[in-house]
Amino acid sequence: MAENWAANWLGQHLVCPRDQKALRAEGQNLICAGGHGYPVVEGVPVMLLDDVAQTIGVAADSLREARIQPHADSWYVDAIPCNPQEREMIRRQIAAYQTGLVDPVVQSVLNATNGNLYRGALGKLREYPIPEIRLPRGNGETMLDIGCNWGRWCAAASRKGYRAVGIDPALGSVLAAKRMCNKLGLTPAFVVGDARFLPFAASSFDRVFSYSVLQHFSKENARQAIGEAARVLRPGGESMIQMANMLGVRSMQHQVMRGFREPRDFDVRYWTPAELRRCFQEIVGDSRISVDGYFGLGIQRSDLPLMPARYRAVIRASDILRKISEKVPAISWAADSLYIHSRKASN
Repeated sequence: MAENWAANWLGQHLVCPRDQKALRAEGQNLICAGGHGYPVVEGVPVMLLDDVAQTIGVAADSLREARIQPHADSWYVDAIPCNPQEREMIRRQIAAYQTGLVDPVVQSVLNATNGNLYRGALGKLREYPIPEIRLPRGNGETMLDIGCNWGRWCAAASRKGYRAVGIDPALGSVLAAKRMCNKLGLTPAFVVGDARFLPFAASSFDRVFSYSVLQHFSKENARQAIGEAARVLRPGGESMIQMANMLGVRSMQHQVMRGFREPRDFDVRYWTPAELRRCFQEIVGDSRISVDGYFGLGIQRSDLPLMPARYRAVIRASDILRKISEKVPAISWAADSLYIHSRKASN
């Protein structure tokens, strides 16, 4: 049955992220043959490592909160990546929440996941802003979404015929993704984990996707995560990863504003298109670049109804330039947001 595929699939493909050994269930934990244990919260395995430096602080929060069982907060607000003011907004949204409305976590983190253009939509959503994912229509192929947060790309892939698996280090966000997909009648599988230590057996996925995630990693961590994406792709499988272009107009503006200093914490790291293609070519396989958008990161035509008129013009202009770039590739070098498409060798 469709609703059981996720649990069955995870039972067959989920492994210890330390040594790729098989797991067995013991109460509310998963244990590998090496004795490593991982808690399960509301059916979501928490596969983070506690002995590595984290890429984002919420990973440590997720580990701490997942070990508190039973937990007083079923929303796991302290395991959502946000500042104290945003966390307070989430709690207010939860207090006012009524069944049938858009999930209060999604209402409160929209600009953090979708971009600053979406700040005006915070707390005002009447439906979930599910984007159009630029993949061919699927027929039950498995797709891993690295850094899924509240699950918008998992929902988009599910609607397009894929069996989506989302992974993110934020327990509270992943639980919001699960609630959102349940409400929409979609059945992705969800895991809390680290992109650098994917808890899946080799060759588990037909496709790997990621949006607005690896661009926040140091280049060393990004390369490690790309290597993991290649490991879990089946031979002949394809990845599609969004990254920020150093040469983009808006990207250049941001770099000037921060004085071209070295990025720190979760700052965006900018790569040149040539650097991106070379990296993915070496790690995954044959690679090419396409345009995601201009004038910023995260801009999606499917979100036009959410925007005031001045932002709709930006979105339409970005989409027009993206379509022109398909026929005039030279202008892709000025795009702010790029996709790198890679195919793993069949042998």
